[in-house]
Amino acid sequence: MGVLITVLAVFAVAGLVLLALSVRNVQQYEKGVVFRFGRLLPDIRGPGLRVIRPIGDRMRKVSVQTEVLGIPPQGSITADNVTLTVDAVVYFKVIDPVKALVNVRNYPAAVSQIAQTSLRSVIGRADLDTLLSDRDHINAELKKVMDAPTEEPWGLRIERVEIKDIALPESMMRSMSKQAEAERERRARVIAADGEFQASQRLTDAAATMADTPGALQLRLLQTVVDVSAEKNSTLVMPFPVEMLRFFEHRSRETNGLPDGRVTHRSTRRPAAPAGVLIPEPAIPAPAIAPALSLSGERVGAGGRRIGSRAEVARERRDNWPTRKDAEESLNG
Repeated sequence: MGVLITVLAVFAVAGLVLLALSVRNVQQYEKGVVFRFGRLLPDIRGPGLRVIRPIGDRMRKVSVQTEVLGIPPQGSITADNVTLTVDAVVYFKVIDPVKALVNVRNYPAAVSQIAQTSLRSVIGRADLDTLLSDRDHINAELKKVMDAPTEEPWGLRIERVEIKDIALPESMMRSMSKQAEAERERRARVIAADGEFQASQRLTDAAATMADTPGALQLRLLQTVVDVSAEKNSTLVMPFPVEMLRFFEHRSRETNGLPDGRVTHRSTRRPAAPAGVLIPEPAIPAPAIAPALSLSGERVGAGGRRIGSRAEVARERRDNWPTRKDAEESLNG
């Protein structure tokens, strides 16, 4: 009786062990691939409890989740001969577990190597401006290059490739900063010039409007005076009419100056004389010639020579100054 119980207990334990070896739990995000004595079975086991033969069968579970793989920084030279360092990240997933297990060994490492070589190849065909400004195009090209050797042969799908960072040399960064500064300055000058042009057009329109209404110009002048005198300063603003300047300019054109400083006014038109009547021309008295005295106090004669004593002054007046008779003869003609 004791032997029978022992045998039954052994069979029970063996059955439990075989059951444990036969049952496999497959998660929702996994696929089970069964190999029987090293040969692939065509059926792929889905999620849940799956039973396999305890002897000769071996199940490999493959995750079908999207995996994220970081690409180490890669030094490369762009098409315009700029050396830089680029790192990226790859998102991929397994779409065919059989190919991922049978056709490639350690597919994450294989994807990493493919990504590194593809990244260097794509960077070498692009210039620096495209790499910095059009990353979407570079990412799409990277995905296209990596899809060819991974999707059909290995059963992997590259969902997305993103460039994370681009490390530039210090000299290139300084050059780019200077270029950006120059571009900003150019745009600022263009905007300022455009503003001046628009302001000049507005001022032209305002001047035309004020020219039609003189009162508006006077009000604008008073407003300017108020704006200047609003602050506490020592500047005194005196408005001067522009019309007065024009009046003086007009008067200066009507008058003519003589070399000796005398001013002769414009001639007035004489009235017409009756028929048969002769009107004599008015006699213009000749200026008396007198010796000039310099501003420094020295006496100068008519010939330009210097005279000093009173006797010489009297002699000079007697010899050179005109007499009364000469003046009357000059007036009478």
